[in-house]
Amino acid sequence: MRRNTGRLLRGIALLSAVALGATACGGSDDSSTGEAVSASDVQAALKKGGTVTVWSWEPTLKSVAADFQKKYPKVKINLVSERSGDKHYTALSNAMSAEKGVPDVAQIEYFAVNQYALGKGLTDLAPFGADKLADTYTPGPWNAVTQDKAVYGLPMDSGPMAMFYNKRIFDKYDIAVPATWDEYVDAARKLHKADPKVYIANDAGDAGFTTSMLWQAGSRPYKVDGTNVKIDFSDAKAKQYTDTWQKLIDEKLVAPVNGWTDEWYKGLGDGTIATLTTGAWMPANFVSGVPNAAGDWRAAPMPVWAKGDKSSAENGGSSLTLPALGKNKELAYAFVEYANSGEGVGTRVGEGAFPATKAELQSADFQSTKFEYLGGQEANKIFAESAANVASDWSYLPFQQYANSIFNDTVGKAYVSGTTLADGLKTWQDASVKYAEEQGFTVEK
Repeated sequence: MRRNTGRLLRGIALLSAVALGATACGGSDDSSTGEAVSASDVQAALKKGGTVTVWSWEPTLKSVAADFQKKYPKVKINLVSERSGDKHYTALSNAMSAEKGVPDVAQIEYFAVNQYALGKGLTDLAPFGADKLADTYTPGPWNAVTQDKAVYGLPMDSGPMAMFYNKRIFDKYDIAVPATWDEYVDAARKLHKADPKVYIANDAGDAGFTTSMLWQAGSRPYKVDGTNVKIDFSDAKAKQYTDTWQKLIDEKLVAPVNGWTDEWYKGLGDGTIATLTTGAWMPANFVSGVPNAAGDWRAAPMPVWAKGDKSSAENGGSSLTLPALGKNKELAYAFVEYANSGEGVGTRVGEGAFPATKAELQSADFQSTKFEYLGGQEANKIFAESAANVASDWSYLPFQQYANSIFNDTVGKAYVSGTTLADGLKTWQDASVKYAEEQGFTVEK
């Protein structure tokens, strides 16, 4: 399942009200006041029945909703799935601001959870017992939906990173699969020298990829404590990333092609783009978008910054949340728990979703799944190990949507001018700080 909505948010008008001003979004029912909601309360609601409106673009929820309704025939799941990306978030923010038409359940990507939570737009699920589910999920997704003791959603899926590589091309030019980023740069040089039409990867500047790379490297540019934030890309780990990646840009070893374009799909299909480092949800996109290259591609661990290291990062993934102004909180929570930690997880995984739950990731059935597209490889073993090696202390800004939207105008210049990545990150930092101060955040210097 594609998990790159951050790319779709570039350049759109973002509602800053959600960042700080939407305090009117606090719900009025008891479930949003911190009072405990017992399992018997939830069961009573299920027995009574009602309608739960769910806004989500995730296609596997259609089957989950059908199964849930069979199990609880008095409950109707109204699944609204025609929006995704910028349209989804704009509609959700507008509904919250107007205090009208807010769904009972909303899918929100991990990078945006903090923004809606800070704006008092989400219900804390800890009183429902969600805090007891911490050990159910891998560290990255769980960290993304929690703040202190509050739980603002249940992880729906995850995007532990791996490197997909074109084995046919690597074999043709006798290139070893790189295990470190230094080896990756060497492989890029060898590939491009052997065939100037072949690039190790595409990269025209992408906020999600850049933050994931910083995450894996150990850089922590964002620190968030309520409305107090710190934004700093000047640490040594960030420099390690920019120094290495700058070589690929300067030597023109990455194709200047944006992801999810026709040119990108063509490059993946004909081998002129030889690797793709992204989330574990990617295989389904290979099957649907690059069918002619079936059997050419394989998965490998994401290259690391030092031999022996196993650090990984997340790229993509989302949660199901209960907006504070939504209704039928007990029913809504029952559906979210069913979909994201109960029987619905198996249904979703069976339809190709990549789980955030440890049980599924560690199961023999999941890890032994053979990917026909990847030459019969049991790639889930690689993905599951990646998920286990994601550091849990990464933070997104409470206005990450806005920060991502200005990435092309800041860091993106490093791909089309003499600006360096390091300088681009500094410009991104300064622009993000300026926006934060304008919105009323306290910025640590």
